[in-house]
Amino acid sequence: MNVPIAANVLGTIGAICWSVQLIPQIIINYRRHHTRGLQPSMMFLWASAGVPLGVYNIVEQFNVALRIQAQILTFLSLLTWSQCYHYGRGWSVGKCAMILIGMCTLMGGTEAGLIFALRAATNKHIQWPVTFMAVLAAVLLALGVLRHYWDIYTHRTVRGISFIFVGIDAAGDFFSLISIVFQVKLDILGMAIYGTELALWTGVFICGGYFNLVPYIKRRLSDRKQRMETERQARNQNDTGPIALRDMPSSTSVFRTPSSGLVERTSAAQIDP
Repeated sequence: MNVPIAANVLGTIGAICWSVQLIPQIIINYRRHHTRGLQPSMMFLWASAGVPLGVYNIVEQFNVALRIQAQILTFLSLLTWSQCYHYGRGWSVGKCAMILIGMCTLMGGTEAGLIFALRAATNKHIQWPVTFMAVLAAVLLALGVLRHYWDIYTHRTVRGISFIFVGIDAAGDFFSLISIVFQVKLDILGMAIYGTELALWTGVFICGGYFNLVPYIKRRLSDRKQRMETERQARNQNDTGPIALRDMPSSTSVFRTPSSGLVERTSAAQIDP
């Protein structure tokens, strides 16, 4: 089946976004040497979602970019998942690498087997397994993002996740969604997969604006107001200048008695030669 040029171009842009989406998160994890707030279950659910998503995109003959996209999602999600256990639970680099290679091999083999099985089913006009793959991919992707919603609800902030990653991922969902619209055959299930995740990431952005951005702006405005008030007070003090006071007798000399005056005069006479 020939795929329109627009579908290929948009799908390629979506695939590029998905290719680099987790790279900012991986870099941040490496620089911070911790993954607090980043949900390992989210990363594992995404890695698992890449299997049925890849099966569906290949069996349904989507553009090449969308076929590759799912494989990249699985690998980068597993890599980020292994970082969570390396920094969070102290797993060694060697152990994480062995588990990463093993999981990639297992999921890749599972996907290849399912592709052959579903193609055989499609040739026999059995469509429900293909539909099931689409639904499973959408559910796993949604559950991965929803796991982060629970963290947002619990801590009342968006933590541990890079907004650059969220933005790139949302862009990948958007371009992938539009590329499906330009396919020869409009695929509602494919649109549901990318549309669901796009909607959930939009919600994370809204939560980030409410819990992170608004308090940050209020804090900056409060600091600026306090700084301006301090500068105003300093200017007022400089404009007033120092207040000069004439020499006044001490407070102890206010209440003078005749006897004290006599004592002072006597003392002065004794000192004068």
